[in-house]
Amino acid sequence: MSRNKLIVQKYGGSSIGNIGRIKKVAQRVYSYWKRGAKLVVVVSAMGDTTDKLIHLAEKINPCPSERELDMLLSTGEQISSALLAMALHKKGIPAVSFTGPQVGIITDKFHTQAKILKIEAERIKSALKEGKVVVVAGFQGQTTEREIATLGRGGSDLSAVALAGALKANLCEIYTDVEGIYTADPRIVKKAKKLSCISFDEMLELASRGAQVMQTRAVEVAKKYNIKLVVRSSFSNKEGTIIMRERPLIEEPVVRGITLTEKEAKITICKVPDKPGMAAKIFEELSSKNINIDMIVQNVSHQRITDISFTIEKSQAPKALEATKKVVKNIGAGSVLYDEDVAKVSIVGIGMKAHSGVAYKMFKALARAKINIEMISTSEISISCVVRKKQGKLAVKALHKAFNL
Repeated sequence: MSRNKLIVQKYGGSSIGNIGRIKKVAQRVYSYWKRGAKLVVVVSAMGDTTDKLIHLAEKINPCPSERELDMLLSTGEQISSALLAMALHKKGIPAVSFTGPQVGIITDKFHTQAKILKIEAERIKSALKEGKVVVVAGFQGQTTEREIATLGRGGSDLSAVALAGALKANLCEIYTDVEGIYTADPRIVKKAKKLSCISFDEMLELASRGAQVMQTRAVEVAKKYNIKLVVRSSFSNKEGTIIMRERPLIEEPVVRGITLTEKEAKITICKVPDKPGMAAKIFEELSSKNINIDMIVQNVSHQRITDISFTIEKSQAPKALEATKKVVKNIGAGSVLYDEDVAKVSIVGIGMKAHSGVAYKMFKALARAKINIEMISTSEISISCVVRKKQGKLAVKALHKAFNL
């Protein structure tokens, strides 16, 4: 490692889940600092702190104000950053902790799902010039109206990657509880293999289709600014997975990975008038509430009416249902059905672009496992199917075997 190399590291909640783990992270940071690296360390909240804070909020008010929820949730990362800075001080390392607003992360006004507009990183640059290790509370920023805002679940990934881009870092390391990116979740498929490298496009698809190793928006930023990115474990010194712009395709399998998410729900609007502009009105209302839509299916029209189904993150369900019921009244549609007993299984791989029969092979494997497909969505390098939640893990195992991963 060359001296003065600028590295941004991000440690997830499992990596700093207790005091012992925070001390181990401090030791790892020390090993980099001792070799002359300049370090910006981004941390998540400890363990399941964020979930506990959400639970506390819901016990007070089942539908808390998003502004106040951000005020509450942002405290988890502030605790982590201060404790890690203290652990670094104990090892004789000059360190300083900052909140997202203190390091100039400026966001839009959408609480709980804010997007970064710019980073005014002068305070970090000044601390680095003073020889300090900078510890940043991830997941948070400040709106243009000087309000605390959070960046969505997994937002500490985005904090780290965005800071790496703003600071023109030499490397961004994402530390988690697994040793890299696997062909499937190793907790579901014991024979899943770790990938030595993966393209930004493949990682983006894996993240958006349910892989929980990295946040989708973080991968988008890394791709945009071509940031050197490595995902590795905080519990070992083994090499992780490199995420890069392009990778060699010679002798690579058509499908690189299988993902599963059980964090989505399906909303169906029945008896939508089959005439121009109806879909636009429905999704305009959802867009105005900053609700992200994943899959959309519209049934064949019968008697000038149709059904439209779409999937969303469960966390956005209350807002989505409220917006959907409002627009249903305005357009004269029928009932609204909500179903959270679903799972989405996906196959991903750049090699899919040049091979035929991939969809057939996927559907055949699911059929052999007696798994019914409720919705289908495709992109150039992925195919996703919505199935019953209880069959999600079975689907992953069947597909992993079918594609010889």
